[in-house]
Amino acid sequence: MAPIPRNEGFASSAGVAGKESLRFSGAKWTKELDYRLIKELWAFEGNHIAVRCAYEWHDGSGNWFRSYGNKNWEFDENGLMSLRWASINDLPIKETERKYYWALGRRPDDHLGLNDLGL
Repeated sequence: MAPIPRNEGFASSAGVAGKESLRFSGAKWTKELDYRLIKELWAFEGNHIAVRCAYEWHDGSGNWFRSYGNKNWEFDENGLMSLRWASINDLPIKETERKYYWALGRRPDDHLGLNDLGL
């Protein structure tokens, strides 16, 4: 994966923003266990794409979360990502409130999307 020249973001639950969000992202993968993601295209124009996403995960103590986010990307003339903006918010949920139950790995093609799940 090529480095992204400009990465901007904000993780409100951790209080980090901008370049600090890159360091934060690396640490979060050791905390977010059994991660399952649904991402959907929100809008696009020219070399800009916006997606919204929601993912479920639990921490080492068995506490479950659903994280909601928006991601915006800009691509250069070679099709490589040149700018990334992201905002993610973590919401504690009960295990009984989970909506993503597929086996770890890629989401099955026939699994409901965010709108279908009311997210």
